[in-house]
Amino acid sequence: MWAVATRAPRPYDAGMGLLTPLAVRIGALPWLPRLLPQISGLDRGLQRISRGHVGVLDLAGLPNLMLTVTGRISGKPRSTPLLYVRDGAHLLIAGSSFGAPRTPAWAHNLRDAETALVEKSGRRVRVRAQELTSRERDRAWSLMCHVWPNFALYEQRADRLIPVFRLTPVHTR
Repeated sequence: MWAVATRAPRPYDAGMGLLTPLAVRIGALPWLPRLLPQISGLDRGLQRISRGHVGVLDLAGLPNLMLTVTGRISGKPRSTPLLYVRDGAHLLIAGSSFGAPRTPAWAHNLRDAETALVEKSGRRVRVRAQELTSRERDRAWSLMCHVWPNFALYEQRADRLIPVFRLTPVHTR
């Protein structure tokens, strides 16, 4: 689904989009976590109408995907729009919820799921997720903060270690 990238991810201010600096400012607002359900709902609606080609983060010029994982309690598929960072042949995602105090449900679901579905630019790919720890997590977190500086702010605000997951495509025969 995604090509192997050998260069470092672009920082948010390196021409990602005209609205990216505004998105960074909005993303830093301390009351933003309270609007997460509305923002996610708007994003899911845009994704549905555009058949996975346009979401809120696309409008801001930021790399994003739609993650669908089975709910560990409900057993139903749950979709969440997320910012991602490319790391070679992998994608990195973080359970930040704009710095909300609790880890998002999708992160708990992803820990329990064998695989998940990623939709990006209208294409769907089954992935395996690995939660990163220790040095791997620190390295990935540094890459993620390079692309979206608000991640560092979110971790301070949340007063928790934000989980970072590496997504790897599942190759089927």
